[in-house]
Amino acid sequence: MKVNMVGAINNALDLAMQADPKVVLLGEDIGKDGGVFRVTDGLQAKFGEGRVMDTPLAESGIIGASIGMALAGLRPVPEIQFAGFMFLSFGQLINHAARYRSRSRSTFKVPMVVRTPVSGGVRTLEHHSDSPEAYYSHIGGLIVVEPSTPYDAKGLMLRALKMDDPVMFLEPTKLYRLFKQEIPDEAYEVEIGKANLVKEGEDLSIITYGTMVNVVQSVVEKKKLNADILDLRTINPLDEEAILKSVKKTGKVIIVHEASLSFGPGAEIAARIAEKAIFELDAPIMRVASDSFPYPFPGYENYYIPNELKISKAIDKLLSQ
Repeated sequence: MKVNMVGAINNALDLAMQADPKVVLLGEDIGKDGGVFRVTDGLQAKFGEGRVMDTPLAESGIIGASIGMALAGLRPVPEIQFAGFMFLSFGQLINHAARYRSRSRSTFKVPMVVRTPVSGGVRTLEHHSDSPEAYYSHIGGLIVVEPSTPYDAKGLMLRALKMDDPVMFLEPTKLYRLFKQEIPDEAYEVEIGKANLVKEGEDLSIITYGTMVNVVQSVVEKKKLNADILDLRTINPLDEEAILKSVKKTGKVIIVHEASLSFGPGAEIAARIAEKAIFELDAPIMRVASDSFPYPFPGYENYYIPNELKISKAIDKLLSQ
């Protein structure tokens, strides 16, 4: 079937709920309305209100209830309407979801998948455009996933629903309906913690994920570059092996992400490269990311987030060294 990311995630949830009665969904307006982006459209009608639950507008309550469900043996999939609202449940995620397995010496597990739209580029306001992956990757105990294609979205979701640890499933809003892709009708899994080498080359490595994968691909195609494009897919844990393999091959690396530059995922990736492959590099590590201040009003967002021009200039600078 050929679907966009919305359709791929909906299909993954549908298949998972058919296969496992312990999988339940909850969130604001996800039932009758199918969620603000219609990702859960039709699932309440199919599985009933006992498994697809509309909740009050209370993010801390949604996550807290999901943790309790997970501890009791269910596999909850809470949806937070926008990433900026997730901070209201930060205490539940950090103090409980991330720590319960360690706290109980693995006596208790928290098998839950927290879904939320992330990133900008669709002219929404600031609380609807956050890229919070660094916050959650900093905390041991939370797995952080961000797909860039419908194929990966379905496969990563089905894999996440088999995990015994909490997964932050970040869904780039701009990619929800940006393009369609042919994917299998049946269930399949994409390995969490394994990056995808989208394109192989020899001259430089571009490490990216989420919304930036398509932008990077467009730049590389237009410039006819012989470059590795590595889509991380999982932010935590990083596929360090794939990162180092690519960098050691090319000797030049650019890290591209929509999250802010300061203390962003690119800083961690750059640090690991510097620690373990510094003598393989022919030039300094470069990063292209959003500016380190709050997300701007919609009219300015295309100047704020990385675009083709910024990435192209960074590539030219790197290759000239």
